[in-house]
Amino acid sequence: MSLYERIEVTDWFQLCFTENEGMAFGMDFIGTMFLTVFRVIAVAVFAVILVRIIRRRYPVGLIVCLSFIVAGAAGNIIDNSIYGLIFTQSLPGSAPAELVSWGSGYGSFLSGHVVDMFYFPLFVWPDWVPFLGGKVFFNAIFNFADAAISCGAIALLLCYYRYLSGEGSPRASQR
Repeated sequence: MSLYERIEVTDWFQLCFTENEGMAFGMDFIGTMFLTVFRVIAVAVFAVILVRIIRRRYPVGLIVCLSFIVAGAAGNIIDNSIYGLIFTQSLPGSAPAELVSWGSGYGSFLSGHVVDMFYFPLFVWPDWVPFLGGKVFFNAIFNFADAAISCGAIALLLCYYRYLSGEGSPRASQR
């Protein structure tokens, strides 16, 4: 697909090829390389925590939630680190990016883009709604890694909040 090209799957779901230089849902407030270094450190820390909670026999759901977060972040790191090395630059309205030999792409290591493609324009707010009228509800384009991070974090907060505070740890129940 070319950059910004869309394929309408249903009225409420589209595949829309975008490249994201920043964080989830297109946010960008620090440079790509700094963001990737932060992601690598965060994944390492979360992986250590994940190993510890597995060894301490925490609930499987908690382990799955944290695994989603680690896997999603790792997926975005891989995309960000390698995509620019192996693809030509995508431009709107031009031919799709092409796979090239290692290191011949548009970017350097840790400076590539993250590909986003899922878009769910569920509905347009009625014009009479203040501030939102005429805008699309959930106007973000995201990838599977972003969804894994978001769903893992939300489920972690909703279902396992007491473990985050230390109340639900196996050691707390032994006291």
